[in-house]
Amino acid sequence: LRERIFGEIKARIEETDISAPVPRDDWEYVTRTVEGLQYAIHARRPRGGGEEQVLLDENVEAAGHPYFALGGFAITPDHAVVAYSVDTSGGERYALHFRDLTTGRDFADVVDDVTYGLAWADDARTCFYVRLDDSMRPWQVWRHELGTEAAADVLVFQEDDERFYVTVHRTRSGGYVLVDSASKTQSEIWFVPANDPTATPAVVAAREAGLEYTVEHHRDAAHGERFLVITNADGARNFKLVAAPTSDPGRAAWVELVPHRADVRLEDVDAFASHIVLSERREGLVELRVLDCASGTDHVIAFPDPVYTAWVGANAEFDTGVLRYGYTSLVAPATDVDYDLTAHTAKIVKTQPVRGGYDASAYTSARVWAEQPDGARVPMSIVHRKDVALDGTAPALLYGYGAYEHSTDATFRASRLSLLDRGFVFAIAHVRGGGELGRAWYEAGRLEYKRNSFLDFVGCAEALVAHGYTTPARLVARGGSAGGLLMGGVVNLRPDLFAAIVAEVPFVDVLTTMLDAELPLTITEWEEWGDPRQADDYAWIKEYSPYDNVRAQAYPAMLVTTALNDPRVQYWEPAKWVAKLRTLNTSDRPIMLHTELDAGHGGPSGRYDAWREEAMILAFVAAATGVTA
Repeated sequence: LRERIFGEIKARIEETDISAPVPRDDWEYVTRTVEGLQYAIHARRPRGGGEEQVLLDENVEAAGHPYFALGGFAITPDHAVVAYSVDTSGGERYALHFRDLTTGRDFADVVDDVTYGLAWADDARTCFYVRLDDSMRPWQVWRHELGTEAAADVLVFQEDDERFYVTVHRTRSGGYVLVDSASKTQSEIWFVPANDPTATPAVVAAREAGLEYTVEHHRDAAHGERFLVITNADGARNFKLVAAPTSDPGRAAWVELVPHRADVRLEDVDAFASHIVLSERREGLVELRVLDCASGTDHVIAFPDPVYTAWVGANAEFDTGVLRYGYTSLVAPATDVDYDLTAHTAKIVKTQPVRGGYDASAYTSARVWAEQPDGARVPMSIVHRKDVALDGTAPALLYGYGAYEHSTDATFRASRLSLLDRGFVFAIAHVRGGGELGRAWYEAGRLEYKRNSFLDFVGCAEALVAHGYTTPARLVARGGSAGGLLMGGVVNLRPDLFAAIVAEVPFVDVLTTMLDAELPLTITEWEEWGDPRQADDYAWIKEYSPYDNVRAQAYPAMLVTTALNDPRVQYWEPAKWVAKLRTLNTSDRPIMLHTELDAGHGGPSGRYDAWREEAMILAFVAAATGVTA
């Protein structure tokens, strides 16, 4: 069955394919895949047509390595050099290289042990990057001058508070390099003029307890130079948009542009020469709102499906009247769209092909709400074939995450068709702890309220049964990482409600991990899960921690995955959890552990290897519900 499903996945995906071109100055940048090759090829061609130039072939770089991941990929403003970082273990510690795009050869410069985040200055010689501390926390920004030894690099910024992560990026306008230092509940952003890379960084707004903000740079004739700031300042729980002059951007100078709204979560801002695009979330669905800087008017881009997601895509240019956005739903493959910001017209640039005669009209999607005993209404996104009988006999897969204010949006996956075409119902439970319904939804599923995430998922499973979608004997639950924690909590609460559980790289030994400050990332996670050195925090973590609450009862069939080099969830967490489950399980259903020996948190790096792992999981899901062909 695994081999059959793997063959189906391959047959649906266009193995030799090319991305929608991203224009920037005189070039168009693309990413290609080739049938039989595991990794992507990065290339460019002259804008408007011409001979393609390969910039980086990941397959060449991956040769001889069982694992390969490209971390950063940043091209200089003059398009002459690319900085790129690679990881060959899955441990997420990258080596930074620099390639001359005229000769195709790498410079001698190599900077080891870097992490995500790259930014070039205007001189096309100065590159900013981020380093990790011993606990895998991004904590320093360094400056490298092309053609020099890494030992000569200059420390630009250091974050000593162990709760904070550091990132760096160049604004779309090209005006600034921004250093973002943030914990789960605070943020502070520093800026360096891109035309003066050795300048001392200046702060936008000094950190305050509970103050969060993000920054984008904007300039036009009417408003001059300004920072656009999304912030929760002054009680804006769902965030608001303010503007600040770059010459004096502190809080005292902030001017409100878009006020706080109780029913809309403002998530992001993208600035262009004449327009500002806001990414917002209402009733769990993404909206893209366009503000015209000259007229002051705004409008929302319309989307057709009842459950979907949209996002601002790759937009490399600031001085443009065209927005590239992406769109997908549970039935619609990912589509790149160019949207004229003035004319309000859309042009499809590329729709991800689905081979094998996929007919979207054969499937239907819906939004269903599960009522909780405490009054919460939990949304579910559901998809199935139209010919599936909703009489309680269909097999079903329920997916969930529910942490970090991350929204699990309704997206299309070609691999999912292997279940849908076998009569499955697929559903996403948008439980508390995620960000689908705003900041309050997130806060109601973290710290002492974490059990709400588990109860919401159980409520969604019960709603699927009550609405006739499935029955417990044919219902499987799936989640990964923090979603694996969700699986662990749910299976302890209601093992009778599921035929099987899939927990991928699950964070299940919460109490022990959060007590060990020497482990990677522990301290930065206290604001999400709690600090068990405090008595109250210890009590609520112990109450829900999956490993600590395994008990003698009949557990469903379980497939648990881990990876030896995972720096986020150490492999021993799922291993010891499986051992305890096997010891106390009173049923005869299998509890299996699958360990990748050459991978990290994201699993195998090559696309064919990733498809094989997905085929294994889908085969387990199918077989657990009695579907064996």
